[in-house]
Amino acid sequence: MKLSKLYCNQPDLFEPVDFVPGLNVILAEIRLPGNRKKDTHNLGKTTLGRLLDFCFLARRDAKFFLFKHLDLFKEFVFFLEIELADASYVTVRRSVEEASKISFKKHQAGRQDLTALSASEWDHLDMPFDHARDMLDSLLDWRALKPWSYRKGLGYQLRSQEDFRDVFHLRKFAAAHSDWKPFLAHILGFNAQLVTSHYEKEEQLKEKEATAQIVKNELGGSIEDISKVEGILLLKQQEADKKQKLLDDFDFRTQDKDRTKQLVDEIDEQIAALNAERYSLDQNKKKILASLEDDQILFNPDEAQRLFQQAGVLFRGQIKKDFEQLIAFNRAITEERRGYLQEERGEIETELKRVNAELNVLGKRRSDILAFLSTTDVFNKYKQVSDEMVTLRADITSLERQRGFLHRLQELRTDIRTLTEERGHLQTQIEANVELQNADKTSLFSSIRLFFSEIVEDVIDRKALLSVSSNHLGHLEFKAEILDESGNTTSADLGHTYRKLLCIAFDLAVLRAHLDAKFPRFAFHDGVFESLDNRKKDNLLAIIRRYADLDIQPVITLIDSDLPVRGEKDGPVFDASEIVLTLHDENEQGRLFKMRAW
Repeated sequence: MKLSKLYCNQPDLFEPVDFVPGLNVILAEIRLPGNRKKDTHNLGKTTLGRLLDFCFLARRDAKFFLFKHLDLFKEFVFFLEIELADASYVTVRRSVEEASKISFKKHQAGRQDLTALSASEWDHLDMPFDHARDMLDSLLDWRALKPWSYRKGLGYQLRSQEDFRDVFHLRKFAAAHSDWKPFLAHILGFNAQLVTSHYEKEEQLKEKEATAQIVKNELGGSIEDISKVEGILLLKQQEADKKQKLLDDFDFRTQDKDRTKQLVDEIDEQIAALNAERYSLDQNKKKILASLEDDQILFNPDEAQRLFQQAGVLFRGQIKKDFEQLIAFNRAITEERRGYLQEERGEIETELKRVNAELNVLGKRRSDILAFLSTTDVFNKYKQVSDEMVTLRADITSLERQRGFLHRLQELRTDIRTLTEERGHLQTQIEANVELQNADKTSLFSSIRLFFSEIVEDVIDRKALLSVSSNHLGHLEFKAEILDESGNTTSADLGHTYRKLLCIAFDLAVLRAHLDAKFPRFAFHDGVFESLDNRKKDNLLAIIRRYADLDIQPVITLIDSDLPVRGEKDGPVFDASEIVLTLHDENEQGRLFKMRAW
């Protein structure tokens, strides 16, 4: 399948572009000296690739130049004539104003002008956009891309300047790796179904883990044992059944009996035990208070000296001093003992507060039960039991809800374990497939990597390595690297010039490896010779011509200042038949669209 012709309903503003089977050159000539130092010239060589994408039914984008400047282009209707594998042709008609309505016409002869074709003569007129894509996919019949549509790999056939930033990851592949890596693996000869399934398992696993976290949050952070929840629920349900039977029978004798037993066996026993504990605490407190009072030292040496003097007894200074030291010693011991007694007193008072509080609660419960037993109003009893039933039912509902969450959490954990195991099996299969394709010298991937390295080596006299490996997560990693003289990878591919060369080499190598399959046969590369030195330009041009001889249709754009320099005896770089479009900067007639720049 190749490009045949691109034209529109306003040829005065956009001249037809007739593509040729081999090399197609879109040459932009900078004729005004003042423009030679400019980086961009807005002549339209890049825009041509965008128009081809539009006619291959790219989705409408408000930033796309046709829709961004709708006032200039709304009257335009574009036609793309495509040569099919059986040598027949199909023309795609798409207008700017009604971009979602597409028409198709198959015909045997090429270079047609269907701008005046009546509505009845179109095979399919104004088809809805999605159906039109399916129709074009069927007409192109690129079976080697299945199960993906023709649009998936079109970025490798229509490389814009923005698509030269990465060999594999195109601008249109802005989504997750799961959107484009399986397709890339497929066209390189790997088992893409394994890669797709692996991403699907990962996505399912993430969803299950996220759901499990939501369930945990619903449980409030306290994940009970399912057996414990079931046991508590069973007891609550049994109690609720008993109370319901009382309500149904309107007979509270059993309830009275239970309340009496509870009063005697539980509450009275607890009150008695607490009273005994309070008595013991009160006694201990009393003893501590008495000890604190007894620990006072009543002997005063000064008063003793005066008393002895009045009695005529000698009371010398040394004796007084010894008594003072003894008193100081006793006072120190007493203060330490008082500290312990005060601390114990505080603990006893705290315990007394606790005991008194519990006695108050039990006293209230005792009073309520006695009131229940003593009342003769059966309706009050009915109301009280009903209130208890409401509380029980609320508890049961909460427990059942918790049980449901726990069962759901167990199911999710089982699913997570299963998915993790399945993902692991897929990762093992992917690793085995990658190893097999790398080791097999006759595999599609081996052919592509040989063609790829051959192109790079012929251009810059360096080998290049195309590699595919599986990382620790089971995801494929694609690399394109330039090797040095020793066969080691270098950083040369990081530069824009060599990265562009790697992109061109990759695209051509893939096309060549699929020559025997139903696969695209054209490649559009914008600005192929930029930044290359003269010898490398000649080498790359020779490669492109060689691939054109293999029945591949290269479409390249360049500025005349990027042309390889030739001597007068060498003749022009391109044959006149190879230059399908010449643009220049002298006036508006030199632009792709014969109008002022927008």
